[in-house]
Amino acid sequence: MNARRAGIILNMAKNVKKLTLANKLAKRGAVITPTEIISRQNRADNVRDIEDLVGAAGSSNSIYFSPIRTRKQRQLNGESLKMESLKKEPLSPTRVPPKKNKKEDHTVTKIQVGSATIVKCKVVQEAADSPIRIDKIKKELEPQIKQELNIQESLEGLKSIKTELVTKFDPNLYPEVQAPHPLWYNHLENIRIMRNSKTAPVDTMGCHRCADSKADAKTQRFQNLVALMLSSQTKDQTTFEAMNRLKDRTLTPLKLKEMPVTELENLLHPVSFYKNKAKYLKQTVEILMEKYDSDIPDNIKELVALPGVGPKMAHICMAVAWNKITGIGVDVHVHRLSNRLGWVPKPTKEPEQTRIALEKWLPFSLWSEVNHLFVGFGQTICTPVKPNCGECLNKDICPSANVEIKPKKKRDR
Repeated sequence: MNARRAGIILNMAKNVKKLTLANKLAKRGAVITPTEIISRQNRADNVRDIEDLVGAAGSSNSIYFSPIRTRKQRQLNGESLKMESLKKEPLSPTRVPPKKNKKEDHTVTKIQVGSATIVKCKVVQEAADSPIRIDKIKKELEPQIKQELNIQESLEGLKSIKTELVTKFDPNLYPEVQAPHPLWYNHLENIRIMRNSKTAPVDTMGCHRCADSKADAKTQRFQNLVALMLSSQTKDQTTFEAMNRLKDRTLTPLKLKEMPVTELENLLHPVSFYKNKAKYLKQTVEILMEKYDSDIPDNIKELVALPGVGPKMAHICMAVAWNKITGIGVDVHVHRLSNRLGWVPKPTKEPEQTRIALEKWLPFSLWSEVNHLFVGFGQTICTPVKPNCGECLNKDICPSANVEIKPKKKRDR
């Protein structure tokens, strides 16, 4: 029974409306009917707060009450605010004071237009009146302006050289050449330009740099052959370091013959196939000391007959050690680039096949530089995986430009 009564009381409480201020006034019978309308101009002193309404209900004088503001809204720091007679207007953009731009105070402003930079100078009255100030600003900006102009001229010059090579190639330069690609000489000239502008590992650590310059001619030729034998499927940096370790032990045929195999293997490591190469070196030294008086052969046939020496090594050795051009030294870089540039009639699978195809049409006067040019170009720009076609001057005339290259399992040197 008590629970039922509590529920009824709860429902009645919910239905009771909250008495507003108007309801309270109506119950008391105090109805306000203003007898006078005060204008905006003279009501500022007669205005009253809505909180005074209840207290002043019994008075007979008619009072005008503010329908909007309460006492708290009309006070600031304890002082009563007087209502303004005029309506406030928002500031228009023309009446808002402009913000001061700090950049406008700078005497120099740089504007980038494409690849060029324009220097805009602001004329200050103080500088205009003072020639010394103008000379000082000109002296400070002169090195920067010259540097920017030099960079721009270099870019334009390189672009003009590239355009000239592509459009103004003289077909009568090598009229007898029947190359697989009609723009083969453009490829060659562009590679020459790129090789001159960027140093490759082969330039400082190639096989031609591994011999001891202080040794006699016979020892230098032997060291050239050893470096070429170690370079097979090995990076130039690794070969160069191994040669330095061998030269620290006095790299001569006699010292190499007396060195234990295990010690030689430790000196060659981490050269690729260092155990096989240590065995080949031991066998080669025996032949050189017995047949050639510790020197190396001066012809391709006898060089290729040495253990671990292939045609590529033999042709490069003849050029480096004996200063004789007997053929094109085709390694993995020359083999790869010749196929990418279309310098072979049909794709080749082995470097020796590429060498035979190149020697059939490439002028003999160019044989000596092809290996050095292509090796450095293949190490820096036309790399085995993800070649930098965007930096290559041949990107517009290369048949393999922007072609996705998949990595191979066989490691490139």
